[in-house]
Amino acid sequence: MWATVQGRFATALTDQRTAPPYGVRSERFDVHRNNVASGLARALALRFPATERIVGEEFFAAMAREFVSRHPPASPVLLEYGGGFAEFVENFEPASELFYLPDVVRLEDARVRAYHAADARPLSPRDLADVPRERLADLTFDIHPSVSVVRSKHPIVTIWSMNVGETELAPIDDWVGEDALAARPESRVDIRRLPPGGAIFVERLLGGAELGLAAQTAARETRDFDLAVVLAEILAAGVLAAIRD
Repeated sequence: MWATVQGRFATALTDQRTAPPYGVRSERFDVHRNNVASGLARALALRFPATERIVGEEFFAAMAREFVSRHPPASPVLLEYGGGFAEFVENFEPASELFYLPDVVRLEDARVRAYHAADARPLSPRDLADVPRERLADLTFDIHPSVSVVRSKHPIVTIWSMNVGETELAPIDDWVGEDALAARPESRVDIRRLPPGGAIFVERLLGGAELGLAAQTAARETRDFDLAVVLAEILAAGVLAAIRD
């Protein structure tokens, strides 16, 4: 019974349409409910700072509070909250003109997940250089736990970097898609724009494909794929954690 009461109380806290629990004064409960909603909205702002800067604090706060009302936390771990925010933004009508925004949210979400991922020692270029050339194509890898790829038809890495202060704000004259790589091989999360075919290559490796097969797939689907360039990029980013036996 006590669990049922707690569940009703928690539901009412995040759903404005639900009446306060029996025996609780509505005006006091409304203050508590507003504090909870504001706290969760602020947690989203901290998780998605570039998104907030793009739309402005007031717009983001309204959007975040709408998300909170529809998607209350499913876990007591606040760091996990906001995992479905990109899909919500994608269907949030007031933000529909910002067609690139959901992918920016996905990139920021990947960055947070990379930050909290498990630690692992990444492979160095020397580790791969020690493998006989005739074995390279057949290698499969354990991928670093922090790694994820976000593919987009929009220049999301450029947009993100300008809105977190890594580069100066400027017009984007060449509006082309960018595939992003998020990884944290050491203490700092690294966001990189992948070379042509790099996203396909990494995704195939994540799926357990051999290096040769991943390269063939990327070359078949991307005209400008350069295996040497992509390998150098992902080794520098710490994508590969270990060579599987």
